[in-house]
Amino acid sequence: MAAISRANQLKQLLPGLNALFGEEYNNYENEHEQIYVTENSERSFEEELKLSGFGAAPVKDEGSSISFDTAQESFVARYTHETIALGFSVTEEAMEDNLYVSLSARYTKALARAMAYTKQVKAASLLNNGFTNAFQSGDGVNLFTASGDGVTGGDGHPLVNGGKNSNRPVTGADLNEVSLEDAIIQIAAWTDERGLKIAARPRRLIVPSALQFVATRILESEFRTGTADNDLNAIRSNGAIPEGYVVNHYLTDTNAFFLTTDVPDGMKHFVRAPMTTSMDGDFDTGNVRYKARERYSFGVSDPLGIFGSPGAS
Repeated sequence: MAAISRANQLKQLLPGLNALFGEEYNNYENEHEQIYVTENSERSFEEELKLSGFGAAPVKDEGSSISFDTAQESFVARYTHETIALGFSVTEEAMEDNLYVSLSARYTKALARAMAYTKQVKAASLLNNGFTNAFQSGDGVNLFTASGDGVTGGDGHPLVNGGKNSNRPVTGADLNEVSLEDAIIQIAAWTDERGLKIAARPRRLIVPSALQFVATRILESEFRTGTADNDLNAIRSNGAIPEGYVVNHYLTDTNAFFLTTDVPDGMKHFVRAPMTTSMDGDFDTGNVRYKARERYSFGVSDPLGIFGSPGAS
């Protein structure tokens, strides 16, 4: 009868704990969704091939043959999924003393916070480490790099045609009107692997919490900030950053800022196994154990999906 009683106890407890877990987990805003496109995966890893595309189409003279071009492989971006898991146990004695409800509720909420926190830290880590060789994109250079930046692992994103694209300023700049305009101009100058302009545009500004007020003044003021004249705020008037700005609370550099762009297949988040929770009783100890588990990866397929500046200091 004791075994049946314990089994029923667990069966009755599990739905409530799952509800508490889900509610607490959802209290954490999925800030990574402002940076990454989420896709599902059915393998232990994902690889995405970057192709060069074709050069500019030539004029075909009357009676002449059509020219044929061949797309080349530029690089491969690899995503290796990680399993993130954590659990807790409630002792048999706590179960006997009817403390399991209050303890399990507190532990479940703490577990949900831990799982959500880890996901956001991992998502932000690419941006936090992208200015050094601590994180490099599939083309073998730093995620954020510029030709002549003088940073180890940098010097621009190499192109098949021998050129380079830069998705950071050569010299780091703090967030202000001038640095943001320079970034927009730099993004517009990007080319594809064969040197054709791709007319890229920024979409959203990503800032740490320390820069949220600066971002508001730059993007939402009708006139230029910090001047005595009545010049229009060109960034706002032109709709140059159509999706405005968002704050990411997991950025570690208070001076860095980032711009997502409309270049497809940029920053990606692959879900191999969505969040699951489960509960069981341990025969040897008599303890009740509850765990959460999910499996995912964050990465970048095309580094031109994002622009970043590390700030001036």
